Amino acid sequence: MRRRPPRWVVAAAGGVYLFLHLPILVLMVFSFNSSRFGVSWTGFTLDWYRRLLERDDLLLGLRRSVLVGLATALVATVLGTLIAVALGRRRFRGRSAVEAFLYLPIVTPEIVVGISLLMLFAFAGVPLGLATITVAHIAFGVAFVAVVVRARLAGMDGSLEEAALTLGADEITAFRTVTLPLLAPGIVAGALLAFTLSFDDYVITSFVAGAGSSTLPLVVYSMVRRGIEPSVNAISTVVIVVTAVLLWFADRMARR
Repeated sequence: MRRRPPRWVVAAAGGVYLFLHLPILVLMVFSFNSSRFGVSWTGFTLDWYRRLLERDDLLLGLRRSVLVGLATALVATVLGTLIAVALGRRRFRGRSAVEAFLYLPIVTPEIVVGISLLMLFAFAGVPLGLATITVAHIAFGVAFVAVVVRARLAGMDGSLEEAALTLGADEITAFRTVTLPLLAPGIVAGALLAFTLSFDDYVITSFVAGAGSSTLPLVVYSMVRRGIEPSVNAISTVVIVVTAVLLWFADRMARR
């Protein structure tokens, strides 16, 4: 029988969670405030959410973020899954080094990644735009997908693949009919994680975005620099809710 943690542990954990999420809760509450200045509560309204549909810059930034996120999720999921399968099912020289380099994009500060990618694109003479943003997001999204799929692969019964090979299936058929369906929850979780990270990214995007290619985080930041207006609270609330739902779904898929 599992013992319940002491009350002081529960209270301390609750206090930490409240400290971390209180600013977000305040932002979400004031997105429904009828006051234009947002410093005091004057009444409930949904006008700021309706006005989001009138902001062409926000809608354009949202469309760009969704397109980049979908492209990132697709490419990063394919490459990350293949890397995870290769590391989990094959033994080759330098495998430990490859695994170590796999975690490098995850632990490297985003500002360092952004500067290095900007220097790479400048050296190669690649014009900055949505293409460079997508490539940059794929560069760090592959590592996250590979880690998630690798964790799923580690808990999978390898004898099922061996049974398929014994019964006459080749490696491609065994991968398609046995391995891939079993990895599906981890693959979906990795794809959702890659999309979420791409959709929310600001630091790396700010380095590799060219003129006329601002994604939603860049548009929101430019609005905040001119002053906090209620529409910023509204779009931030929408982004927080969508991100939370995607992360929750990704976690549920990874736990299946």
